[in-house]
Amino acid sequence: MIFSYNKEHVGDVLMVIVADDQGQENHVERKGNTAKVTTTDGTIVAWNIFEVSTILGEIKGQGQIDLSREQLDKLNAAIAKDGFSETLVLDHEPKIVIGFVKSCKKHPDSDHLSITQTEVDNGTVLQIVCGAPNIKAGQKVVVAKPGAMMPDGLMIWPGKLRGVESLGMICSARELNVPNAPEKKGILELPFDAKVGEPFSAE
Repeated sequence: MIFSYNKEHVGDVLMVIVADDQGQENHVERKGNTAKVTTTDGTIVAWNIFEVSTILGEIKGQGQIDLSREQLDKLNAAIAKDGFSETLVLDHEPKIVIGFVKSCKKHPDSDHLSITQTEVDNGTVLQIVCGAPNIKAGQKVVVAKPGAMMPDGLMIWPGKLRGVESLGMICSARELNVPNAPEKKGILELPFDAKVGEPFSAE
């Protein structure tokens, strides 16, 4: 689950992103200050908790935020009070991490896309289609795994590019809001001693 808060642009609403709706029509069921968002098949894709500061107090930060166990317990109590039986859970697994491009080959149906096999942690390898001109095998890179929220609010979900499955995104410095990011296109290349699986911070 991704917890997101932007009081200036959205108001005092905690947005909880659970899953990709894959373009399906959304249905909203609201009880009190809690709204559950589902697709036509009943899959929960999001929750909106209105007037959330009355539950958690002042929330610091903008965009994706981390909640403590105590804050989560307060939210689940509020959701139950509003009449819902579901509960929210914390996911502390880092979603934007250092990766290693183990292999890279040209996409069979594109002159600019490449298909990579990229290790993200403990031997876990994701197939990621990448359009950067400087992508190649042997690089240490930054990977946004499925379920990641980018600094601009973009959510990363599994998908297909020109018919080939892609399970994440290999990121550029600009996409990561790295200070003084270069204007030219291309993924961010990290020093080779960067540790695969470690969370990446733009700072």
